[in-house]
Amino acid sequence: VGRMFVPRIAVWLAPAAGYGVDRVPLAGGGVVAANHFSGIDHPLIGGFSPRTIYFLAKAELMEVPVVGRSLRSLGVFGVRRGEGDRDALRHARELAREGNLVGVHLEGTRQRFGHPGPMHPGGLMIALQEGVPVIPCGLDTFGWSPKNRRKCAVVWGEPMELDGLPRNRKGYAEAAEVVGAEIVRLWRLAAEAS
Repeated sequence: VGRMFVPRIAVWLAPAAGYGVDRVPLAGGGVVAANHFSGIDHPLIGGFSPRTIYFLAKAELMEVPVVGRSLRSLGVFGVRRGEGDRDALRHARELAREGNLVGVHLEGTRQRFGHPGPMHPGGLMIALQEGVPVIPCGLDTFGWSPKNRRKCAVVWGEPMELDGLPRNRKGYAEAAEVVGAEIVRLWRLAAEAS
């Protein structure tokens, strides 16, 4: 029930526009890879997705009494940042393998300067190891807060197949470079639209 209403509430809280929603595959596993500026990002992406997205979020959030339980009920699961969290990666791979969409913010944390930061390959390992596409997503939500309900935008890109890349450190780094460049391009479009 919450998965249906929370994204709608987010779109109301952050007057937003979504572009390219038809690019989100309606079936099959995939990794939704996006930039990250604000706490509204997860629910806003979900609000413009035709499918449920299972997001990775920092493990610390999952330990906050009411917040953690609420997030888990929405399909969010924790990942320990700065270390190889094999359990979270295993769960994410399983979700993608079973035909679900897994949402990741490639920068790993919110960016504070209004521009996407360095992209990390961790979330893309899921796509490479499971052979599922990456659906890039650019957001312009910088500066949004409950007190500053500025207009935001979400721009979806075409699904990207990473089949030709090796499943090793070099392949993961190349994936981060290619997908990161597309996310920055989409973010620029989102910034122009908002």
